[in-house]
Amino acid sequence: MTNWIEILEKIKLGDYRALARAITGVENELDGYLDFLSSININQNIPIIGITGPPGAGKSTIVNSLITEYTKSNKRVAVLAIDPTSPFNFGSLLGDRIRMSSHFLDEHVFIRSLATRGALGGLSAKTIEICDVLRAFPFDVIIVETVGVGQSEIEIVGLADTTVLVLVPEAGDEIQGIKSGVMEIADIFVVNKADRAGADAFANNIQKIIHEKNNDQSAAVVIKTIASKNEGIADLANLINDRKWEVAAEKKNLLLADKAFRLIQNKRMKDINKTVLLADILAASAVPNFNLYQYIKKY
Repeated sequence: MTNWIEILEKIKLGDYRALARAITGVENELDGYLDFLSSININQNIPIIGITGPPGAGKSTIVNSLITEYTKSNKRVAVLAIDPTSPFNFGSLLGDRIRMSSHFLDEHVFIRSLATRGALGGLSAKTIEICDVLRAFPFDVIIVETVGVGQSEIEIVGLADTTVLVLVPEAGDEIQGIKSGVMEIADIFVVNKADRAGADAFANNIQKIIHEKNNDQSAAVVIKTIASKNEGIADLANLINDRKWEVAAEKKNLLLADKAFRLIQNKRMKDINKTVLLADILAASAVPNFNLYQYIKKY
């Protein structure tokens, strides 16, 4: 049985092993996890940075470089790397942290992978709770890297204090396809791999889209990086640290309500097991004239 009281005391002392146990307990909803969440002291002043964008844009490399930048000044950094779960076998590679292997032994860094477990929006269903657990630990900054699914990846804005959208010059006209989704949630646009052809024109194109949607001078900004060479990362870190991204009080209340909604939603769906559902629906659908809407009435 999980000793939550012991775990809580060790977390207050900065024990990484206790933190890992707490996250495992919350993620798997072990007995007593709700009481544990109710008892932790959540430091809302620890900033959460959301790193999002399409696959292959270099999100993990950006995160890896940001870790290096923050640890230069002895800041404690937590990273949550969200990996997609297969809808067929419900497994997940949890491989994004492989690119951050250079920080595995760094005492100022905590890296954890989470599977989406079927959740949409680029995050795991447990991301909210686990971020609160991390905010009970003496970190200076928390970085959340989403799965990289593109337009549906907008849940991060309800969680992060600053949202960074990573793109690459090759996206080209594809920017038209995503601008109505993740383009609207970013505070900072990063054109990564900026040494490739068309980077300047691509960055200018993004800037034009931003100003078309918002003429406010406090609108999102565009920055170019070459994360693999650590170029532009210091400027990105400075931009992230800028207090201009501080969320207004009215927006904070809306985001808090959204978090509450998602937690309530997850709680009410708790008794729905996808593996059991799959087996049941396979049997039910074998009946002639199977109707999905009649089937779901029993739930």
